[in-house]
Amino acid sequence: MLKSSSTHLILIGILAVIVGVIAIAWPGVTILALVILFAVYAFMDAGLQTARAFSSGSAGPVIGHLLLAVIDVAAAVFAIAWPAPTAFVLVIVVAIWAFIGGFAEISAGFAAGETAGTRAIFLIAGLVSVLFGIVLFARPGVGAVTLALLFGLYSMIYGFSQISTGIHARELAKSSR
Repeated sequence: MLKSSSTHLILIGILAVIVGVIAIAWPGVTILALVILFAVYAFMDAGLQTARAFSSGSAGPVIGHLLLAVIDVAAAVFAIAWPAPTAFVLVIVVAIWAFIGGFAEISAGFAAGETAGTRAIFLIAGLVSVLFGIVLFARPGVGAVTLALLFGLYSMIYGFSQISTGIHARELAKSSR
């Protein structure tokens, strides 16, 4: 059991490192892949909303779910037909998320009952998030490439940690025999 788990961790790690290298080497391809992934999600959600509409017992939810399905299909078609504006909108959504999340972290830093170290971590993380949101708002084109590069970096770090964990699990399995 441990050997197969360790092999699984190592293989996931190798795949994550490969994805990370590709994301860093070709950030434009990574951005396009994220847009396509969004389109696939929107098409799938449209199908689920349609199924939900026809499983409803009254007319109100049927119309609402069908309207959501139509909006999902429109968003998916827009994403496929015009990937650049879709990438721009996705960057703006991440910017808004970082900006609002940063202010939430800053406010958590001033919450009563937190230790000085915890407050400092909340404040620093909040400031970094707010600044990241501002940079994405100011330069969304650069922001899209930055997001792709950060995704690649994260994927590589995650991959190396999975490989390390898998090797460690394999060593533990050998030593317990």
